[in-house]
Amino acid sequence: MSNLVSIIRTEAFLRRILVLDGAVSLVSGAAMLLGAQVLTSLTAIDPAVLRGAGAILLPFAALVLWTASRNTVPVWAVWTIIGINVLWTVESVVSLATGWLAPNALGTAVVIVQAVAVAILAELEMIAVRRPAQRAA
Repeated sequence: MSNLVSIIRTEAFLRRILVLDGAVSLVSGAAMLLGAQVLTSLTAIDPAVLRGAGAILLPFAALVLWTASRNTVPVWAVWTIIGINVLWTVESVVSLATGWLAPNALGTAVVIVQAVAVAILAELEMIAVRRPAQRAA
């Protein structure tokens, strides 16, 4: 188990997680922004909400990919990304719990699955950035 922890706490692992986060955010944002009507027909989520989320995800993806591409990963940027991911997760759950979003069953599943995925990415980013002394140069 300590081997796994050592692998997770490397800068290379952090970069891979950031690239994954950025790529998924980019694809998701583009899909929501450009395919809102199709996604609405599948999920019953308002197209304006989808377009708004897509518009938020695109600059977020740019920040994440920029962060991953730096010679030295800026820790402040990673903590900002983690904070945004946590906020996204909480907002997704609260939107469903309060009825602000009222998607169909598929839409509810999509919102829950993406919230869990974003929470996992945030946790992995947090694990990787917490011990900078253990990161490989």
